[in-house]
Amino acid sequence: MYNFYVTSDERKILRELARKQLEYSQLPIMKERMEQWYRHNECKGEKPMIHIEIWTFEKDIIPELKCQTETGRAIELELYRNFINYERIDDDRIVPPYYSIKWDTWFQLFGVAIEKEYAIDSKGESVGHRFKYIINDLEEDFPKLGPSKYGVDREKTLAWKEFLEDIFGDILPVKITNSCLGAVPTQEVVHMMGMENMLFSMYDYPDTFHAFMKRISDDYTEYFKWLETEGLLLPTASYELCGQGTFCFTSELPHEIPPGGKLTTKDLWGFMDSQETVGISPEMYEEFIFPYYKRISDLFGLFSYGCCEPVDPIWDNCLSKCENLRKISISPWCNEEVMGEKLKGSKVIYHRKPSPNFIGVGKELDEEAWREHILNTLKAARGCHLEITQRDVYSLGGNIEKPRKAVKIIRELIEEYWQ
Repeated sequence: MYNFYVTSDERKILRELARKQLEYSQLPIMKERMEQWYRHNECKGEKPMIHIEIWTFEKDIIPELKCQTETGRAIELELYRNFINYERIDDDRIVPPYYSIKWDTWFQLFGVAIEKEYAIDSKGESVGHRFKYIINDLEEDFPKLGPSKYGVDREKTLAWKEFLEDIFGDILPVKITNSCLGAVPTQEVVHMMGMENMLFSMYDYPDTFHAFMKRISDDYTEYFKWLETEGLLLPTASYELCGQGTFCFTSELPHEIPPGGKLTTKDLWGFMDSQETVGISPEMYEEFIFPYYKRISDLFGLFSYGCCEPVDPIWDNCLSKCENLRKISISPWCNEEVMGEKLKGSKVIYHRKPSPNFIGVGKELDEEAWREHILNTLKAARGCHLEITQRDVYSLGGNIEKPRKAVKIIRELIEEYWQ
């Protein structure tokens, strides 16, 4: 029924990579780092954790794939993703002792698939896209929006699991897992109506915009509750991704589904951000955005907030009121010193995202400038629980050693300056 296929030669390739992943997962350093992640995420850690997120530059650092079929290449790529950080970067990412897949679920806000138009370069690769908006005037179009749709294909998920187990299940277990529950309402809004239209709608149609945001938060809540009812929520307390390049290791949330029971959203990590609202005042964020974000974030056991947007302007009146907030993004556009003072002594992790320019621009790493950049963070975050995740690097400039060198420098500075 499902067209899953790899060749006999590809099976050998995948089995060898699966064997390598399992071997790495059993190394003593993995156990040591896991213990550090647990302490860190519970705000008991002794030193900052480090992770280099590779998906934006994986074409530079992952070896050329050997598989030829589409299915074989997808599996091969995922296996490399599971251990390439250990092989080539040596940050604190842990190699899992299993191959993870997800339930094949979907959530379509208002039942509409937002189409994209792509710009293609001379090599046939996408260099940009734009969305085909479905809302031109919020007041006129809001009543036309239909119900949100969601569902799951259990049969396909289980068939995929069986297919993978037939290839390497005797070497590396295949496990259905969750990532954190994610909800980014303002991104959905911009995809439906565009940034400028969103900003004007808050001014032109404030009551309708409130109704719009309430309905989005209602539909996300309904979807998450449906996942609960269907038994599709799985633990997010160990190797699972927690949004924005971090991980879920914690003893504060369940590691297993209770016998005869089901997990609720309160048993899981969640993630939210609102990059799209950097153009409005903190007062407008508090009025038009935060009430609906908090309705959703209150569903989670713990949650992480933020991407590239600066969070310092909305900390006091909004985000500080979230009692289950555990990690907050301190982006290159955020005031590091201000947030260091705000988070000092708290149980909210200072999740620093350094500028990607040091690793992502040019062939050589400017070591002196990178040291100064990281040292500024160590000083600003003194007294906080610090985590450093490098994101948004899109090219290594032909030098795959840059991430490893950058991590080595961070470790040296932590050893010398972190207290």
